[in-house]
Amino acid sequence: MITNLIEVALVLLAGLAAYAAHRPVLAALRRFEQRNAERKAQEFRNAMDRYSHYRQTVQFVEEQIEPVTQVTVDDERTGQPVARYLFLGTLYGTRKDAEEVRYALVIERAREFYTDLDRIFLSPRRRRAAAALMDRLNRDSH
Repeated sequence: MITNLIEVALVLLAGLAAYAAHRPVLAALRRFEQRNAERKAQEFRNAMDRYSHYRQTVQFVEEQIEPVTQVTVDDERTGQPVARYLFLGTLYGTRKDAEEVRYALVIERAREFYTDLDRIFLSPRRRRAAAALMDRLNRDSH
């Protein structure tokens, strides 16, 4: 009799615990499904876009280069604390200036990647065509 009562109590407690945890679990599963659907849609768009590999290369290189960070330093003239932006050990007055330098470095590294690929896999004639394509892509991205 007591063992049956303990078993019923354990089953009820397990049911209450499952009910209490079901909303966060379902929310996590919905977020996972949404990210998965977005990833599949992006893969489909990439398959239809002949320039997607260039954008993916730029994104990959961008992930490997340190971000611009904001630092507070004393102004050289007034001694007051001011915000400056640090990128690769150099201070810039505005975030825009630092981000422009960073973006130029990202593009340079992505070009180096494709230059190496071209040198390895393409004939000289196809290398010239690929270089023209990269120039056009860079003009379109600005």
